[in-house]
Parts: sequence; C-alpha cells; structure tokens
Amino acid sequence: MVARIAALLLSGVAILHAQAQTAPLPADLVGTWNSKANSTCTGPDFYDPVNEKFTEPKHTGISYSFTADGFFEEAYYRAVANPQNPKCPKGMIQWQHGKFEKLTNGSLVLKPIKVDGRQLFSDPCSYKNAVYTRYNASELFKSYEVMIDPYHKIPRLNLYKWDGAPLMPLYAAMNPPKMLPTTTLNPLVTQTPATKNAKRGELPTVHEVLFKRTPGAVRADQWWWFGIFMTAGGSVLYYFF
Repeated sequence: MVARIAALLLSGVAILHAQAQTAPLPADLVGTWNSKANSTCTGPDFYDPVNEKFTEPKHTGISYSFTADGFFEEAYYRAVANPQNPKCPKGMIQWQHGKFEKLTNGSLVLKPIKVDGRQLFSDPCSYKNAVYTRYNASELFKSYEVMIDPYHKIPRLNLYKWDGAPLMPLYAAMNPPKMLPTTTLNPLVTQTPATKNAKRGELPTVHEVLFKRTPGAVRADQWWWFGIFMTAGGSVLYYFF
C-alpha cells in the first residue's frame, strides 16, 4: 500500500508539471476494462454509495471505465503479501470516479471527485477492524494503447504509469461502460467531525477516516481473509499486482 501511495504522490507531481495541452477525447477508450480474472468491475455491484458499502469480488483485480464525454471510474481489489510473515497479508479495496483528459503528448490525466472516493484497508495482524476512509488520488498515465490480444482475441488496454511502467493488461468487458452516475455522489453538507480518540482497529491511513463505516466490514470477515491469505500466499511465487 505504501508503494502505491508513494507512486500516486509522484504521479500528482508529474501532473502538476505536465505542460502539454489537451487533445480530443479518445473513442477507443470508451467502455469497461477488467483485469484477467474479470471479477472486479466498476459500477453498483462493486460499490454502493448510498449505504457506503463495498461488495467483495470473487477474485482480486482492477477495472477502469471511460465514457465518450470524459468521465472515468476505477475499482481496485488487491491482496498484499507479507513475505516476512506469510500469515499476515493485507487487503485493500478502492473506488473513485471523476473526469479524465488526454494530453497532446499521449498521456491520460485522471482527476477524481475528491469527496466521493472510498478505501477499505485491512491488516488483521495489526488491527482488529478494517478501516474505511475517503480516498482521493489523481493519476497520470504516460501513455496507453488499445490492441487485439493475440491469445484471447479481444480488445486489450495497456496503460503505462507516469514512469512508463506497465499496469496489468485490461480486457474489454462491456460497452457502453458499467458505471455509477458520473455526478458527485456524496457531497459534504456539514463540516467533518473532529477526530475521535483512536482505538485499535480504528487507526487512520493517510486518508480521512469516515465515521460511517461499511456495514458488515468493520470487523474483517473470516472468509474474506481466507481468500486474501490464499491469494497473497500465491503471490510470493507468482508476480501479483
């Protein structure tokens, strides 16, 4: 998680220094793109903004959706292995949406709606409860390409991070894209409450802890953690994003 946060911070710096002007929105990006397992997918089946609830996918993965008029949505569900203590993997679910732009140099800039993004982070060996927070991270993809995958014979989206490193391949899942409404879903109508005395299981990450937490996910579910343990354990032997 720390590595992703650091990368996103550096990506934000790169966005601030980007000098290129915007280009027409790319038609070839339109649609929903999922990672290989095709289990994690954007839309209401992943995140319920009314009840502040995530639905755990069957498999870890990522998903991005793009519209023709410049909106995006992303969903992440990942396990993080702990080689020093294999019995203590971490799990993280993230969701955000907003607007995107294509720059004349070929880069993509994703600008989320700050108050809408959400993250659920769990470390069962450190915290009793999963921590549910706001999540907001602008992203810069240095370049992208859409191609026909030579093995699966379907469109594939290759995204390259701000430093040129490739994201895992994403495959066309549906068009039109499967997304929640592109407007602000959870506007702040009152001032955020002052931080309470932190208890074990309620320690904030770098994002603001919400006091309304995901029903059923405040205490890390044992079946979820069994799946996280199995996935993270396998990642020690096989590269897993």
